[in-house]
Amino acid sequence: MDSADLLVLETLNSWLQDKRRCYLVTLVGTVGSAPRSAGSLLGLTDKGDIVGSVSGGCVEDQLVSYIRENPLQYPQYLSYGIDQHQALRYLLPCGGTIELVIEPLTEHSQLSALCALINSKTKVLRQLSVTTGEVKLTPIAEFVPKVNWHDQQLEVVFGPRYRLLIIGANQIGIYLTQMAQALDYHVLVCDPREEIRRNWPINNTEVSALMPDDFIREQQPDLHTAIVALTHDLKQDDLALLEALTSSAFFVGAVGSKKTQQARRTRLESFDLSATQLAKLKGPVGLSIGSKTPPEIALAILAQITAIKNGITL
Repeated sequence: MDSADLLVLETLNSWLQDKRRCYLVTLVGTVGSAPRSAGSLLGLTDKGDIVGSVSGGCVEDQLVSYIRENPLQYPQYLSYGIDQHQALRYLLPCGGTIELVIEPLTEHSQLSALCALINSKTKVLRQLSVTTGEVKLTPIAEFVPKVNWHDQQLEVVFGPRYRLLIIGANQIGIYLTQMAQALDYHVLVCDPREEIRRNWPINNTEVSALMPDDFIREQQPDLHTAIVALTHDLKQDDLALLEALTSSAFFVGAVGSKKTQQARRTRLESFDLSATQLAKLKGPVGLSIGSKTPPEIALAILAQITAIKNGITL
């Protein structure tokens, strides 16, 4: 499944190749209540074609009308909700304010190169000068804010910004990989069991044959890494957890019943793990939504990971 960002960018790139007049709209800031977060993208044409969203439907149609009435040669900053005397005189129903940059696209916008980098799982910084329309792409490794808007310069980070390490290439792992990729996680999977690996159906994600502890050490988990053990094999899961719990990963979880988790904690306590490290373990992993099937379990797990990533206390 394509991420929301990639879908917008690839659609715009297709329109641009067809010589259509099209625009990339980036949500650069919000004040108060707003339906989308900074970094959300909208693609549109002067013929009324739309892909993506920056307001959940509140202002998209008005933006089409605006570009028809005001063909842009250079990027432009606009806001909704601050001052009704501005060029765009539409207030948001939610009462908040959104700030936008509208960018007319040309062959110099580097959309093809940007899409190729994202598809190769590369994290890339796109810098746009609103004054000149000049675009610069820079592959990066460090964690930086998704959007930075200052001094007529727009910087947006594309590509995976968080990693998800999955131990276990079973059905839950398959659904969890697909869902996590849709949310822009960079997913890496490990399963030393050859009979499991050979049935892995997701072509853009390979399954490592390393033992789980070696795999996690190799990945060097940081504060933007989540790790989930899914094998239901006590030895495999425990090997993974011993490495994961001593790492900097912001999330560590394992499948299993409450009884299984209690037995697991007892085993882990026999190793040299601190109380703080043991407390990191989420088990049974996932939000309590009554999940029974593999896709439901995957959904519950990803919901819990994403909530914690977004600073929600559970």
